[in-house]
Amino acid sequence: MKNRRLVLAARPGDLIKSSDLALQEVNIPDLQEGQFLIRVLYLSLAPVMKFYMLDGAGIEQPLQIGDLMRGRGVGEVIQSRHPDFQVGDIVQGKCGWQEYVVCDGSPYYMMYKVRQRSLPYSTALGVLGMTGFTSYFGLYEVGQLKKGDRVLVSAAAGGVGSNLGHLARIKGASAIGLASTDEKCNLLTEKLGYDGAINYLKEDVSERITHYFPEGIDVYFDNVGGEMLDQALLHLRRYARVVCCGRISQYQDLHSASYALQNWHKIGATRSRMEGFFIYDFEPHFPKAEADLAQWITEGKLQYQEDILEGLENMPIALNRLFERKNVGKQLVKIFLD
Repeated sequence: MKNRRLVLAARPGDLIKSSDLALQEVNIPDLQEGQFLIRVLYLSLAPVMKFYMLDGAGIEQPLQIGDLMRGRGVGEVIQSRHPDFQVGDIVQGKCGWQEYVVCDGSPYYMMYKVRQRSLPYSTALGVLGMTGFTSYFGLYEVGQLKKGDRVLVSAAAGGVGSNLGHLARIKGASAIGLASTDEKCNLLTEKLGYDGAINYLKEDVSERITHYFPEGIDVYFDNVGGEMLDQALLHLRRYARVVCCGRISQYQDLHSASYALQNWHKIGATRSRMEGFFIYDFEPHFPKAEADLAQWITEGKLQYQEDILEGLENMPIALNRLFERKNVGKQLVKIFLD
């Protein structure tokens, strides 16, 4: 059997070029005792992956030229010599950008069995995976959401943001989303549980925030950073919570200094709290989040949005879509076509 994989060929510039990654075809080795073979079904995209190619994002060692590109995937176990993983199991974990994975089940792979087999397997990387868990724990634990809270979300039509309208509504709160097109704004209010939307490329953002939040924002869920975060700080209500989830606005121009916040003093003036988090700190509680999210999907309380390309060779294009504001919902690539 052959395995196709994408390895780092060059450090990227502003956008990922096809030449930054090399497509290799290698033999799949025979399994050793304690190993199992996964056929990858879907791979996940996240903005932080660009920094894996540069400096490791401060989380992992930077990739070296020739290294397999990192990323999470969901797949089916098709061979096994491991006592805990059987043929037919659906698993999700660190698969890398490749079609097959030989795994030994060690902690490095963070390999979990997918328990929700009645829903599409793609959801194990989106609403029922790390993306959904980020929405869930970011809003409920870090944001300390309360009934009646008014929530503002940046990049609301992205993977994490697309879950937050319904998650706010489920707990008796309301949410307004920021997005880059009228089409995305309509999706937020018509499908994704948001009570309103702001097109930040066409509208006066500060004026629209004042319109929706005349008494101020209780929770600002920040996926963008930079100027958008600075504007939101001007509208905080007393004892507000700012959830620092992502900063995609700072990932693109790699040659300029990071944006310096001007309105940071509003945190102190409003007795607010601004907090970042690392999703794997909540790992012991992943099963509860998965069960809650799956139940809400089944009950019709939570609708999710996926944006799926097809074919391993389209992984660079899919990653660029995040920075080009093209993705609508969780960006995925389907690896094996039916």
